[in-house]
Amino acid sequence: MNVTENGNRKSRIHCNKSGCCQRDSAEHEGYDRVLTGKRITENNNTDADSGVNGLLERILEPDNLNRAYKQVKKKKGSHGIDGMEVEHLLQHFKENGEEIRQSILDGKYRPKPVRRVEIPKDNGKKRQLGIPTVVDRVIQQAIQQVLSPIYEPEFSETSYGFRTGRSAHDALKKCQEYANEGYTYVVDMDLEKFFDTVSQSKMIEILSRTIKDGRVISLIHKYLRAGAVVDWKFEETKEGLAQGGNLSPLASNIMLNELDKELEKRGIRFVRYADDMLLFAKTKRSAKRIMEHILPFIEGKLKLRVNREKTSVAYIGHIKFLGYGFYSSKKRIKLRVHGKSIAKMKDRVREITSRSNGISYEVLKLKLKQYVIGWVNYFKLADMKSLLLKIDQWLRRRLRMFIWKRWKKTKTKYKRLRQLGYNHSNALKYANTRKSYWHIAGSQILSCSITDERLRKQGYQFFSDKYKIVCA
Repeated sequence: MNVTENGNRKSRIHCNKSGCCQRDSAEHEGYDRVLTGKRITENNNTDADSGVNGLLERILEPDNLNRAYKQVKKKKGSHGIDGMEVEHLLQHFKENGEEIRQSILDGKYRPKPVRRVEIPKDNGKKRQLGIPTVVDRVIQQAIQQVLSPIYEPEFSETSYGFRTGRSAHDALKKCQEYANEGYTYVVDMDLEKFFDTVSQSKMIEILSRTIKDGRVISLIHKYLRAGAVVDWKFEETKEGLAQGGNLSPLASNIMLNELDKELEKRGIRFVRYADDMLLFAKTKRSAKRIMEHILPFIEGKLKLRVNREKTSVAYIGHIKFLGYGFYSSKKRIKLRVHGKSIAKMKDRVREITSRSNGISYEVLKLKLKQYVIGWVNYFKLADMKSLLLKIDQWLRRRLRMFIWKRWKKTKTKYKRLRQLGYNHSNALKYANTRKSYWHIAGSQILSCSITDERLRKQGYQFFSDKYKIVCA
């Protein structure tokens, strides 16, 4: 591995042909044969028992690799340890694709370590992500595209995460259905640092039951053991899945499908979205018994870690699942936005409308609109009409404070207030006020001049307005 310098910026570049970075390459329009010019007809065969000469060849078919390349390009994402960006990927494959493909077939390909980064979690802790190189992302995506149709029929009906045609909304509706059938007590299962603690030997054992092409197993194992670079230092990865790779979502479902099948065998109702899981029972006593009996299987057979402090038995109205909460209304269980989700939303709105972030009005409108639309679309299953009216009052006060702060000078405030309809005496009086920005934003000074309707006409998006459209 060599280190090159470009100005003051350092990036790691692999100079061997199977992993080197072509930073000055340019993408040619219309070219989509990423690893070989030979066209092999793609089929829909989902048989993993292909022996030595089968599954790996299907993974490396040009059509499959081209689809994988397009998926990686579409998602963009950050570079890996070699510094290669997605926009340089096509030219690199044009020059080195056939050699990469042949090295995989020969069993000589060695994935690069992932670039380890940390992102904040809601609880203040950090989540570790492992970012593979863009070349490895394409290969992982190609593997995922072939293995997904093989494993999809094996997955449980009440598993919803990382599966085509299934969503968090489907998982929540299923929870609501179980609760309204009388299963109102749940085991709120918390798997401790799931992606970081998966047993790789167990993972390979489970994969080997279905995948009979040993070369594919070997390639996946190489990705599991590729290691990570943290602060320019290499670290081995003897356990866990690199959360951030294209293969890890499918791998997590394959591992946790073992738990799904065990629950089904025991007749336990459950809903799982990735590593978030609820187990349902009609009484608190039954839920406790389920928890006591299933923990040994999770920890003993699957070798996963359960956070005993966070795993609990509770009435469904007291838990948070995928950002939602539940409540009872006229003998029915309905969905609401959980309090922690509301607090998180307000924190994000505070960031967008911060008085000191220096963004323009147009950028503020765009960022706010994007966030509001995304948030309402996700939480649209919840009953939140009255809640959003209150939130919008708070949001408009934030916007008025933002605008008042931007006016800065007394003469600017006077001028704007006059334009908004105040007479000379009141405009002068209000422009010279020494009260806090938040106090002024909630007073009649601005609420009667920067009205709700004026804010709407200027293009500011409000939660309740979007909710009306979504629920129409």
